[in-house]
Amino acid sequence: MNAPDTANDSKPMIQRHIQAGAVCCDTAWEEAYQRFESPEEEIEKFIKRLKSMGLVDRPRNIRVVELFCGRGGGLIALKRLGFTKMEGVDLSETLLLQNKTQARLHLADCRKLPFKDTTVDAVIIHGGLHHLPQLPDDLEQVLFEIHRVLKTDGTFHAVEPWLTPFLRFVHVVVETPWVRKVYDKGDALAVMIEHERETYEQWLNQPTIIRQLLDKYFVSRINRIAWGKLQFTGVKI
Repeated sequence: MNAPDTANDSKPMIQRHIQAGAVCCDTAWEEAYQRFESPEEEIEKFIKRLKSMGLVDRPRNIRVVELFCGRGGGLIALKRLGFTKMEGVDLSETLLLQNKTQARLHLADCRKLPFKDTTVDAVIIHGGLHHLPQLPDDLEQVLFEIHRVLKTDGTFHAVEPWLTPFLRFVHVVVETPWVRKVYDKGDALAVMIEHERETYEQWLNQPTIIRQLLDKYFVSRINRIAWGKLQFTGVKI
């Protein structure tokens, strides 16, 4: 049995680098996501991803920053894997206030990270880049910032949706009315897609420029596409 992931129910300590409350979360999307998978399912998924992307090969005392950290499932996954210096960044104070991980939290824009140059060992993103409003400009700015804050041997780990035949099939299935009626997880996914459709489709329709930008800033160690996901691990150039 896993040890408790929180020390108490007190409000998290948040360093605010932008105006508090300036950005909220999409309530409908968040409610659908909670139907799609439980917090424990999310944590276990993140643990598997971090293992498959090679982060577990790094020392446990490195400084790890998760962008788009939200409620903190990814930070809990890091804690369970034994990492001890974890920080999270998110644009939504609403989500950060639900984060009970005891990690250092930053209310900040990932396009302007609140860290000094070459001070971070690893940066992680679990499905946040496809929420960026403007591609390719926002993506390049985020990757530039990640590159800036990473140490010379720093690593960048990301998982994002990718338009494979499998994902096309999933889209067709979950958008079928009778499937949505009988399969709650499928309906939840359909709602999530509906509420992020503009940025989601923008991301899925620009695979070439996305790969070019990743290659511009990082030497690829893992660049794996399977089951509708891109798994990427790169080392700072």
